[in-house]
Amino acid sequence: MKVILSSEQIKRTLDDLANRIISETSDEFDIAVIGIRSRGEILAKRLSRRLSKKRGKDIPYGTLDITLYRDDLNSPQGGNQPQVRTTEIGFDIDNKIIILVDDVLYTGRSTRAAMDALVDLGRPKAIKLAVLVDRLGREFPIQADYAGIKSDAAPVKSVQVNLVESDGKDEVIVE
Repeated sequence: MKVILSSEQIKRTLDDLANRIISETSDEFDIAVIGIRSRGEILAKRLSRRLSKKRGKDIPYGTLDITLYRDDLNSPQGGNQPQVRTTEIGFDIDNKIIILVDDVLYTGRSTRAAMDALVDLGRPKAIKLAVLVDRLGREFPIQADYAGIKSDAAPVKSVQVNLVESDGKDEVIVE
C-alpha cells in the first residue's frame, strides 16, 4: 500500500481545483457542482463550499446516482442486484456550467453514465469534469477538465480514495 495523497494534500488539491475552476469560469455564468455517488458527492460538497467562498455567493451542489445508466448493469459476471439510490439535485441544471465531480477517473465509463443521466435531467450550458485522481486506462474518449493528480498505477492496482465522511480518514492509496 502506498499513500499518494495525505489529508493535507487532499485539502490543498481541492483548493487548487477550486482556484482553477474560478479562474477559467467567467462570473457571468452560473455554475453548480454535482457529485457522482458515493465519494464524488462528498468531494462535490467540499468543492462547492470552496467555490462559494471564492465567488462570494452560494454555488449549489447536488448528488447524482448513475446506477441505472451503467453499461455493466446486466453483465453476466455481475450476480448482485445493484443498489439504486437517489439523485438529489435541488436546482435547475439548464444553462448552468455543471462541474461534475468524481473521485477517480479511470476507464471513463462512470463519467459516460453520469453525462447520460445529467442530460436526462436538463440541458446544461456545459459539463466540466473535475476529479481528485486521474489514472491511466481510458476505454472511452473522456478526459478531466480539472484533475488533482495523475496516477500511473498499473491496471492490476487499485486506487482507493478514503474520505473522513465515509471512511474516517482522508487519504488516497494505491494497493
